[in-house]
Amino acid sequence: MPEYMLFTSPGACSRVPTVALEEIGVPFTTQLVRTKINQQKSPEYLKINPKGKGPALVIDGETLTENVAILSYLARVYPDAGLLPATSDPLKLAHQVSDLAFFSGTVHPHVTRVAMPMKFIADADLSFDLVRSKGTADINSVMAMINARLDGQPWWYGDEWSIVDAYLFWTWWRICVVGFPQEAFPNLRDHAARIVERPSVARTMERERVMIEELKSEGNYREPR
Repeated sequence: MPEYMLFTSPGACSRVPTVALEEIGVPFTTQLVRTKINQQKSPEYLKINPKGKGPALVIDGETLTENVAILSYLARVYPDAGLLPATSDPLKLAHQVSDLAFFSGTVHPHVTRVAMPMKFIADADLSFDLVRSKGTADINSVMAMINARLDGQPWWYGDEWSIVDAYLFWTWWRICVVGFPQEAFPNLRDHAARIVERPSVARTMERERVMIEELKSEGNYREPR
């Protein structure tokens, strides 16, 4: 069995591969990356992932980066875990990659503008508000589309949970924790309420809670704002 180490930060998109590994049930360790002090840009971390960001999954000493690649790899290596719907149809497989890429390449950048507008500005509070306001306006249409997709079905692929739902959960949680208005998206709220009941998600959130406590004890925790 491969040896897995996941470099992760609480609240970051590394939550998604953590859920995947918990769903699979294989042993894995996590390595906390302290983003408040930019540990992801440190020489030590750059040796592991020269891209200087997370997540990074080290598999028997070899690093795999980018959520689309990590999740696709885990889904193929552990098909019985049901991370993605089982299919041998090349087009359906491509649609699954497209769905993961949608969250990684389209939804995630919108999330960053809402949740971390400071990444796009110098230091002016007014600019902070403008970036978040524009990001919120832009992500509204994306969330409306997702809300419509979930109408009458519990998960992204209907009755079948998948790792795409974990990615959706992270994006929804990340914007809501900084005050994104939820009233117009009841299906997304219901989806979030369902997914936190999954044991894999509960274990993931407990891992994050422990990491947050460690960061707080060091003075290295940044509250979402």
